Amino acid sequence: MPRPKKPNFLFIQTDQMTAFALSHYGNPVVKTPNIDKLAQNGVVFENAYCNNPICASSRFSMMSGQLSSRVGAYDNAAEFPAQVPTFAHYLVDQGYHTCLSGKMHFVGPDQLHGFQERVTTDIYPSDFGWTPDWLAEGHQLPPSGMSMRSVVEAGISERSLQIDYDEEACHQAEVKLWEYARAAEQKPFFLAVSFTHPHNPFTTQSKYWDLYNHEDINMPIVPGKPVEDRDPWSQRYYYLIRNDEHNVSEEDIRNARHAYYGMVTYMDDMVGRLTKVLEESGLEENTVVIFTADHGDMMGERGMWYKFNPFEWSVRIPMVISAPGGIKGRKEKRLVSLVDMLPTFVDLGSEDDKINPVDKIDGKSLAPMLYGEKINDPDEVMIEFTAEGTFAPALILRSGAFKYIYCETDPGMMFDLENDPNELENLCENPNYREKCEEMKQEILKRWDPKKLKEDIIASQQRRHFIQKILMKGTTRSWDFQPKFDASKQYLRTGNSPTAVKGLARYPSTNPKEPDNPRSK
Repeated sequence: MPRPKKPNFLFIQTDQMTAFALSHYGNPVVKTPNIDKLAQNGVVFENAYCNNPICASSRFSMMSGQLSSRVGAYDNAAEFPAQVPTFAHYLVDQGYHTCLSGKMHFVGPDQLHGFQERVTTDIYPSDFGWTPDWLAEGHQLPPSGMSMRSVVEAGISERSLQIDYDEEACHQAEVKLWEYARAAEQKPFFLAVSFTHPHNPFTTQSKYWDLYNHEDINMPIVPGKPVEDRDPWSQRYYYLIRNDEHNVSEEDIRNARHAYYGMVTYMDDMVGRLTKVLEESGLEENTVVIFTADHGDMMGERGMWYKFNPFEWSVRIPMVISAPGGIKGRKEKRLVSLVDMLPTFVDLGSEDDKINPVDKIDGKSLAPMLYGEKINDPDEVMIEFTAEGTFAPALILRSGAFKYIYCETDPGMMFDLENDPNELENLCENPNYREKCEEMKQEILKRWDPKKLKEDIIASQQRRHFIQKILMKGTTRSWDFQPKFDASKQYLRTGNSPTAVKGLARYPSTNPKEPDNPRSK
């Protein structure tokens, strides 16, 4: 299939949306008509993963095309170095205009990272306040204060901080799309629209709650065990999110899932609003649309919630890509991950001479899967976790059906995801798989140096704790992004003809008509 030259990109990212919350990944309950329509016109990647199940690290890895440890993006308060090229930088180099509306959780003084324009601020801090401490004694607590309140307080909320934020992000993106459509010079664009739903707290508006019968909300496939019977990681996580402080009932679980499904449908409406602008403006004919998330959510599976862990509901994400002239209605089974975004955008957005990234890239281009071309890359993904909930790097390799989880403080875990998709049997405890487990472990140790990585992480944490103490003294300028706003360039101002300006702002625009009987003055 022929590829279009320099297509536009509309990149839509949700926050903490597990793949298993969508019908294309097996959920029979959730209503997502707009995402379903996108899937019918594109490719659903059935085995898509994040590369680190925590917001900032996942996004920095995605934008750089590199594993988060390679760019020092260890946790939600790790600085994203300005010297690291991102897909936005590469696309600008190819003549694109790049714009971000919504969240990207940039930490540090660089709040653009290749985006030429940013039309909203972020929803989360840009400083080092959420830095973990692996040297702390006893049970870790999340620096962000995360707890089980999001579960036990789940329900209806007609307005929330998250709704305020996502409404602004979507509105600004709609305005930007129309601006692109009306531009006199049709320059290719990359517009990232990044939402904060369906991240906890688990609350949704009544109109979305009422779309679902409460009794139809499906409960976790794998119930929780008593904490003493869980694996070491799950035990630590139990205390990390203060699970011991609440007796979570079945009704609490159903309420949280009900609200989460409502939030997913709310996100589907946002997808519909954005794709409607593409349709009405004619931009859809040459725009690649990508729908994905930064990581998943356990949603009560194994008695666990949120992310920060290696299990499938936490690391599996939706990924749907609709490309002009590409394959429609296909389900792709090959393993893919968010580090594949940079090479995909670079591949599709470059001219005949392909761009050679200046850094070693850990991902692969997905463009061949969109256009039915030959694929030679290995069928594997690499995942890391280097934040709160562990005291040493967790390094994860999925190769084919097998997923191995390595952390120096814990016994190894390996699962056969084809025969055991719910990760019920740890094959490292099965003598028949001793060789395979050792093979996977050694492959991980070839690719990473866990000892050196741990030293680097702890050193980074200690530096950031010190710098944050200084930042809190108020002697330096905040890094939080301040969107530029110039009212003098909006709408109608002195010196402009109201009729002419309004005519140009129409879509399609109109040129002034010369009068049939012009006056002399």
